[in-house]
Amino acid sequence: MIVRSLLLGISMLSLTVFVAQAEQKQEIEIVYFTQEKTAPPALSNLDPFIQDKGELGAELAIDDNNTTGQFTGQLYKLNKVIVPIDGDVAQEFNDKIAGKFSFVVANLPADDLLKIIDANKPEHTLIFDAGTTDDSLRQRCGSDVLHILPSRAMRADALAQYMLKKRWAKWFLVIGASDEDKLFAAAIKRSAKRFGMKIVAEKAWDHTYDARRTAQSDVPVFTQGVDYDILVVADEQGLFGEYLDYRTWIPRPVIGTQGLIATSWHRAHEQWGAVQIQNRFKEQKGRWMEEADYGAYLAIRAVGEAATRTQSSQLNDIKPYLLSDKFALQGYKGRPLSFRTWNGQLRQPLLLAAPRSLVAVAPIEGFLHPKTELDTLGFDQPETKFK
Repeated sequence: MIVRSLLLGISMLSLTVFVAQAEQKQEIEIVYFTQEKTAPPALSNLDPFIQDKGELGAELAIDDNNTTGQFTGQLYKLNKVIVPIDGDVAQEFNDKIAGKFSFVVANLPADDLLKIIDANKPEHTLIFDAGTTDDSLRQRCGSDVLHILPSRAMRADALAQYMLKKRWAKWFLVIGASDEDKLFAAAIKRSAKRFGMKIVAEKAWDHTYDARRTAQSDVPVFTQGVDYDILVVADEQGLFGEYLDYRTWIPRPVIGTQGLIATSWHRAHEQWGAVQIQNRFKEQKGRWMEEADYGAYLAIRAVGEAATRTQSSQLNDIKPYLLSDKFALQGYKGRPLSFRTWNGQLRQPLLLAAPRSLVAVAPIEGFLHPKTELDTLGFDQPETKFK
């Protein structure tokens, strides 16, 4: 009886200590901020529209942060703010986020991201851009935004490095009608000049988007009469690029936004422990991890890494660490990831991938840099308008 009472007392004491420790945990709240998206016209039944791209990556990252937090006395909480399709992004940011949270992961297009940047006070909130690839956003002065996904310039440089290695130097550039297509085409032209490629032809795609007609007549005629090594396509919406491969007048590979692409994440990637997170994501979420999921995952893991190292939940401690030489984030790509101090871009290897296989990882071996080979991708510090 005495032993039983003693054991009960010890159990109650242990429970009290556990509860006290839980109550003393450092809380770090992170907001995932996005807007509902309208489903685009269905171009293929093979790739269904995914409404929650990014959100599930954020959830997995919070779980991983809290696994570490059990040992560091930290507790991470995810707050989701999802703006309706017809909602006002800037107003939602002002009403629900501004001045209330220190860390915001924004999965928004460039125009909407600029709205919340303008409404934000950098001393109160650090924004992680997990949704854009715009080079113009990376050319802004200030450190109020950290960009997670690789820019268009980084993607184009990764492709150009591999093309230079293969000595496929003559490019035929096909450009879609949207503004985004033109921006990607501009990045391709910059990379071609940077790495000594020659754009032997440049055409705007103004044909029908009907797949059957495209397959039968448009593509062979469109690509006839040009001698080139590579067909480079700028079609970010995927309206016609998928129909170029195997239908050109002469047999040539397709790269760019379709064919061989440069991306931060791909379902075929399995090296450096990637297969472990691929499987975990698919088992928990029921689908493959998309690039948007990976971007949100990295943003939240970056906060977790900095909070762990600084043992702080305060923006004034975490933000300087994120931008310091000490910060190193593991991203399942063989090298630690870090932020460029001059424009807030996350430097990282890029995967060069075909639809169902990983072809190479950039930077390609042999491309050197005085600080890190990762800075051979995209705008380096001397190329920016501020230091």
